[in-house]
Amino acid sequence: MDQVENNRTNQKTVFLAFGSNQATPLENSAQIIQSAYALLSAKPIDICAFSPLFRTPAFPAGSGPDYVNAVVCAHTSLNPQELLATLHDVEAALGRTRQQRWGARLIDIDLLDYDGCVLPTREIYDNWRNLPLELQKTEWPDELILPHPRIQDRGFVLVPLKTVAPDWVHPVTGDDIDVLIGRIDRKELIEIVPILD
Repeated sequence: MDQVENNRTNQKTVFLAFGSNQATPLENSAQIIQSAYALLSAKPIDICAFSPLFRTPAFPAGSGPDYVNAVVCAHTSLNPQELLATLHDVEAALGRTRQQRWGARLIDIDLLDYDGCVLPTREIYDNWRNLPLELQKTEWPDELILPHPRIQDRGFVLVPLKTVAPDWVHPVTGDDIDVLIGRIDRKELIEIVPILD
């Protein structure tokens, strides 16, 4: 088996979420997300499906301007930690600074799902997934947790995720994406609006 073929067999399917609610003098939030796509495409990451861009209210409510959100499906041979480091490098290249949890930001790229892996353990994942909202505002893990422990709580992730992976199933709970979206408050869902070109 040659190296190219070997790399193909080592490819993992991943889902990445993008968000931006700040602009620069040269780019608005939608353009910043497009720039993130371009930077990632120069890495060992093959983006194979893009969701539409969606406009969504900032979370938590009142924490800043509306967000532009999107999700992509990609393939990569990077391991989860390498991929996360690459995502942080792209954020930094676009001017992201990490100062405030859930604050306004130029770009946020979250690793939602890495080929269905649960990391580092199911017990640690469950602890973070079940963390009360008040503690979520002040505490965050110092290691990679997969799948992202907040996927099931966030309509602004689930709605674009459905457009690229309509058959996606939560790796831990086994719930399909329609079930998860059905649990999101309807008022929240109607505020997630596609951005039309």
